[in-house]
Amino acid sequence: QVQLIESGGGLVQAGSFLRLSCTASGRTFGNYGISWFRQAPGKEREFVAAVDLNGRRTSLADSVKGRFTISRDNARNTVLLFMNMLNAADTGVYYCAATRRVISSDAGDFGSWGQGTQVTVSS
Repeated sequence: QVQLIESGGGLVQAGSFLRLSCTASGRTFGNYGISWFRQAPGKEREFVAAVDLNGRRTSLADSVKGRFTISRDNARNTVLLFMNMLNAADTGVYYCAATRRVISSDAGDFGSWGQGTQVTVSS
């Protein structure tokens, strides 16, 4: 399994930008598809964005298309989530997760999860 650590969350105003980082331990990072999920208070965890093993293919939830992008740098064992035009609905704990699948948006496919980073958007 790979260990994941998220960073970059914070409290921002609506319309702002944040960049979240997911950094992994181990030398097999390129063997894992990486995705971001988020969970708002009182709500189910939901898919946000995914990137495949080598960063060539990405997938975004409809709610973030046009505002968020995801990329990865396997040389640095890092996946980045760029979040533009944030709004209150983006508030939640953001988790990165690793799967042995090439790419996935199904939380059940992921065996490794980070501890999460809090994003709070004030309106």
